[in-house]
Amino acid sequence: MKSLKPRLLTAAVGIALLVLIIIASELWSPVLGIVVGIASAFMVGEYLNANKLLKNFWLSVPCMLFAFLVSVMIATQYIYLLIVLFVIACFSVLIIRHNFLTYTEIAYAAFGTALISFGMSALPIICGGEFGVTFYFCSAFAIPWMADAGGFFVGAYFGKHKLCPGISPKKTVEGAVGGIVFCIITAVIIGLIFQFAVIPDLKVNFWSLMLLGLIDAPVSILGDLSFSLIKRSLKIKDYGSVFPGHGGMLDRFDSIIFTAPVLVAINNLIPLITLV
Repeated sequence: MKSLKPRLLTAAVGIALLVLIIIASELWSPVLGIVVGIASAFMVGEYLNANKLLKNFWLSVPCMLFAFLVSVMIATQYIYLLIVLFVIACFSVLIIRHNFLTYTEIAYAAFGTALISFGMSALPIICGGEFGVTFYFCSAFAIPWMADAGGFFVGAYFGKHKLCPGISPKKTVEGAVGGIVFCIITAVIIGLIFQFAVIPDLKVNFWSLMLLGLIDAPVSILGDLSFSLIKRSLKIKDYGSVFPGHGGMLDRFDSIIFTAPVLVAINNLIPLITLV
């Protein structure tokens, strides 16, 4: 619990920045794609730096450029062309720099870049509609982050059974259950706020929201554990230090990379909101 104060301070600053992004996105929709693209490129940089590949500019520049462009171009007809060019670039670098880069390093860079880029690109997809930008934005961030908060507090006070000690010793089964409960409650609260206070013209599907909360929590844990496993294999504690108490940007957004596509998928199958 010693890290609680810096975590809360960082969260407060982060929430203020997210509010500014929401306002800007409501005024001009491309803002979100640009901001997410910059964040994705930064996270890819952290990911590459973890394996000492960031300074290999032949590899890091195409990866970071791709990460930025995916979120900007995800809803355009050029996204497939971008993917093809990225694959060609990766294998070209492998051929040209084969004396300095191994296939394993190229695979590490390409897979991680694709995972981060397309996971984060779900945000401009879900928020790119004609209505509900703020609702989707809040759902995308608040629900998985409350799962993390619920897991942190419930695990700290009631955690007794380790969830996955070989990867993340602090995670507990009790914390995971608490995360699921917090997730569902948060989803319902968001729905109630937008249904009755923010946009009364919206009809919220609370069953769909609860399903999102139920699925988001374990998927959030999956994302956290996945990137934690990568860190352990590389023998590092955090991907960076940009967020005091949280580590790097990738440490903070690892769950969002996995849960944002879930939000898109559920909304496509069972729309979370509709106009009355």
